[in-house]
Amino acid sequence: MNLRIKISMDIEKIKKANTKYLGKQIQYYKELGSTQDKAKELVNLNVANGTIVITENQIKGKGTKGRTWYSSMGKNITMTIIIYPNCTIDKLDGITLRIAEIMQNVILKLYNIKLEIKLPNDLMLNSKKVAGILTETKILKNEVPQLLIGIGFNVNETEFSKETINIATSLKREYNKEFSIEDIIISFIEELEKVLNQI
Repeated sequence: MNLRIKISMDIEKIKKANTKYLGKQIQYYKELGSTQDKAKELVNLNVANGTIVITENQIKGKGTKGRTWYSSMGKNITMTIIIYPNCTIDKLDGITLRIAEIMQNVILKLYNIKLEIKLPNDLMLNSKKVAGILTETKILKNEVPQLLIGIGFNVNETEFSKETINIATSLKREYNKEFSIEDIIISFIEELEKVLNQI
């Protein structure tokens, strides 16, 4: 299928990733305010461990320091992964950095593109932000019953506001070609599951 005319994400392809539980259940929305907020609602409905909340168009995405993460329809990765780690909080020490390293390795492996990690939770390309990670936990008596992993990744974005044009970018903006959102997600969750299994 020609990526230039593709509108909807291939959810079934993502479900076929080589994982045991990550991405086997996907809550897909054409448009959503925030995948992170929707994930919090779904946790209360006891959705399955490893469920991914994903949207083609996120209009109130959450970035760092309360900023909004802007994203155009069908151009980027805007998703939240719901995990029930049931471990002590110390087991998740440094988890955001580990997630960033996974994405860094995935992009290097798929496209031979080296992203830089900017602590605490950004991925940079040519000194501009290309992706952000937002991890939120719920803690009960030092135990972590839930972990929400939010990923915002500018993949095929071409439109940037005056406020972001000089500080943000996308893979397409830097390399002038289309990239597969599904392939990135599949490779990412396959590697993420390996890390989570070690916790």
